Amino acid sequence: MELKIPPLLLVVLSAALMYGLSRLPAGHAWQASWWLPLLPAAAGLAVAGTAAATFRRRRTTLSPLQPQQTQALVSHGIFRYSRNPMYLGMALLLASWGIYLGSLPALAGIPLFVLYLNRFQIRPEERFLTEKFGDSYRAYCRQTRRWL
Repeated sequence: MELKIPPLLLVVLSAALMYGLSRLPAGHAWQASWWLPLLPAAAGLAVAGTAAATFRRRRTTLSPLQPQQTQALVSHGIFRYSRNPMYLGMALLLASWGIYLGSLPALAGIPLFVLYLNRFQIRPEERFLTEKFGDSYRAYCRQTRRWL
């Protein structure tokens, strides 16, 4: 696989980048209500948690670092709406962080996270899943979008 940075580490690095961007002289744009960042954080945790629970129920791997341990093609539940709900949940957590920081430049960390993940994590995963599940996975890709 072309994976360079594990997704959870990528979230931490993206959050650190966002913090740095928020400290730029023109970085502070707003003061969010204390509860506003909780909305995308709760949504992100719910989406990622639901996806992880679905993987556990199907007894397939949660680790993006070990795709060879994939036991089943999961296309039901939350996976009917997104092929990558765990990564979507991570992006929502970064959105929450950006709102908390109150900085427009900090929000640039989110599309950078998504672009990197698309190129170095999701595309290699998709190639692997196409090889492993063939037409079933191709049909799933036609029915379900990558993110939303």
